[in-house]
Amino acid sequence: MFQTFSAFYDKSNSVTLFVLLVLSIYFISVNWVFFYRFFSLNQWINTENKSLESLLLGSQKIPDYAYLKHFVASASHFSSSLFDMASYAATKEATKGLMFLSVVASTTPFIGLFGTVVSILDTFKHIGGANGTMSIIASGVSDALVATASGIFVAIFAYTYHQILKRKAYELSGLIRMQGDALLSKEK
Repeated sequence: MFQTFSAFYDKSNSVTLFVLLVLSIYFISVNWVFFYRFFSLNQWINTENKSLESLLLGSQKIPDYAYLKHFVASASHFSSSLFDMASYAATKEATKGLMFLSVVASTTPFIGLFGTVVSILDTFKHIGGANGTMSIIASGVSDALVATASGIFVAIFAYTYHQILKRKAYELSGLIRMQGDALLSKEK
């Protein structure tokens, strides 16, 4: 395997190698953002689930650990606009990192394609100076397509992670809205 990597490294254009380095950094960043946000959102969702259960089981006040506690502590009375504001604030907090995932998902195929095009141009340049056969062309093109495949690979993960975190943020927003509705119904 090391010989295969070494041979690829020796044959590849420096731009293609740079593109693969950038895509590797993106892949590491995408995974870090996802796992950090996924576990923190799961913990937050579990907390809000407990708070909602407490309210639905008859508690007259919101638990101290609930997100809504920050909003109702200074309010003289409950209103739907107060709980809407809390829901919007929670959604804003829960969706941090989604823009990065979205940008990576949409740009990495193009970054990979750029590496492929440069590598193919380099292959054709070398063919022009030598006695080119189809095996040289095929070898150069197959090596060049590694960059595009890498870009698509990173984009798949970024897009999938984006959708998972977006769903978690939606779930969290719904929990906070339900808590607000439960408090409003008890006040009437």
